[in-house]
Amino acid sequence: MLLFLSAVEVQSGALDVVAKFGAKADEKTDLSKPLSDAWKEACASATTSSIVIPKGVYFLSQATLEGPCKAPIELQVQGTIKAPTDPKAFKEPKWIEFNKVENFKMSGGGVFDGQGTRAYKREGCDKKDFCSALPINIRFDYLTNAMIQDITTRDSKQFHVNILGCKNITLQKFSVRAPKDSPNTDGIHIGRSDGVNIIDSDIRTGDDCISIGDGTKHLDVKGVTCGPGHGISIGSLGKFENEEPVEGITASKCTLSDTTNGVRIKTWAGEYGGTVSDVHFEDITVKNVSCPVIVDQKYCPSNKCKMNAESNVKLSNISFKNIRGTAALPEVVKIICSGKFPCENVELADIDIKYSGPKGPGVSECKNVKPKITGKQNPPACAAPVPPNPTPTV
Repeated sequence: MLLFLSAVEVQSGALDVVAKFGAKADEKTDLSKPLSDAWKEACASATTSSIVIPKGVYFLSQATLEGPCKAPIELQVQGTIKAPTDPKAFKEPKWIEFNKVENFKMSGGGVFDGQGTRAYKREGCDKKDFCSALPINIRFDYLTNAMIQDITTRDSKQFHVNILGCKNITLQKFSVRAPKDSPNTDGIHIGRSDGVNIIDSDIRTGDDCISIGDGTKHLDVKGVTCGPGHGISIGSLGKFENEEPVEGITASKCTLSDTTNGVRIKTWAGEYGGTVSDVHFEDITVKNVSCPVIVDQKYCPSNKCKMNAESNVKLSNISFKNIRGTAALPEVVKIICSGKFPCENVELADIDIKYSGPKGPGVSECKNVKPKITGKQNPPACAAPVPPNPTPTV
C-alpha cells in the first residue's frame, strides 16, 4: 500500500516554508501565502517533492491545497499551526483543505489548533442550530492513495477531520483533542469514501470519535482509543434523500472509555431509505460507557422527526463479537430495529459487560430482530422487554 512513500522519505532538498518562502513562526504572520507558494512549486514538480513546516507556532487564516499534481507530495508538519479564534473570520465552513491530490503523505508530529473554545460558547451552538457554519479543521476531499501519520488536530470549531470522496487513505497514530463538552466536534467523519483505514489513533472529543456517513465502503478501524466522546457511530443515516449504501465496516481492538455510547448504528425514524450491510464490531473494550452496544433505528434528536414512524434504512449482516468491560447505565445492549425493515443476520457473540449501579442489573433489549446468539452473554441476550418509549441516544 502506498509504495510511493518510500521514495518520499528519502527525498532531499525539501521546500522549507520559512527558509525559502518567508514564513514566520510568530503566531501573527499569515502562513497562507508561503504555504500556498510552496505547494504550487511542489505540485508542479515532475519528481517527488517534500514541503516542511519547521518547529514553531504559526498563524494560518485559511488554506486550500489542490491537485492534481505531477508527482507525489509529502507535507512535513513539525510545528503548531493556529487558526483564527473568531468564527466570523471564515467565509466557508473549512480551515485547511486538501483537494484532488494523488499519492500524498502528511506527517511530522505537528498540530493543527482550531482554537475553537470561543466557538463552543457561541449562542445556540450547544443545540447545534448554528454549528454547521463553523469551520472544519482539516478536510480531505477526493484524495487517492494518502497516508496521514503522527498528526494532531486540536479544538476544532466543528468536525476535526472530514473525509469525502477519498480512495485508499490511512490515518495512523492520529490524535484528536477537544473538551468533552465541545459540541459537534466529531473526531473523524467519513462519507462516500472507499478504503479508509484508521489505525492506532487516540481520539478525545465532545461528539462521535468516528462518525461514518453514507457511501462509506471498506472502512477498517483498528487499535483506536476513544473517550471522552460519543463513541464509534455509523450514521445518522436516512435523513436525506438518495443516500448511498454503507458496507464493509470493521472496528476491532478498540477501547472506549467514559463515552456516551460504545459501538453504534443510528438511523432516523421515518425519513428516507438506505442500506447498511457487512458491519463487524470485534474485540472491543468498554470502560464506564453509558450504552456500549446499540442499534438505534428510532434516532430522533431534539424531536425533529416523527417518533412513531419506522426507519426506512435496512440493516443486514451485522455482528458484535467479544465486547467486554463495564457500563455506566443499565441498558448495556440495545438493538432497536425498524418495524418496516427488521434487521437481518445479526450476531451477538461473547458479550460480557458489567453494570453495577443503583438502577438494578444490566439489561439487553432487542426489537424487530432475531439475532444469532453464541458464547457468553452478560447480561442475558435480548432478555429484557423494550420500553414503549426507549431512552433516546445523543
